[in-house]
Amino acid sequence: MARLHSLEAVLPLGIIGGMLCIMGNAQYFIHKAAHGRPKHIGNDMWDVAMERRDKKLVEQSSGN
Repeated sequence: MARLHSLEAVLPLGIIGGMLCIMGNAQYFIHKAAHGRPKHIGNDMWDVAMERRDKKLVEQSSGN
């Protein structure tokens, strides 16, 4: 009988954990579909400024 009690606790935790994984993957794929690349974790203002600079340099070099 004690085995059933542990199963009753594990099953909902497994469902909750599975749903968290599904939602995390959904956020990843939605962001990738919207922006064309995965989200960069931990971007600060310096990283954003460097991305803008790089994009500007690439556009200027392709324009020449």
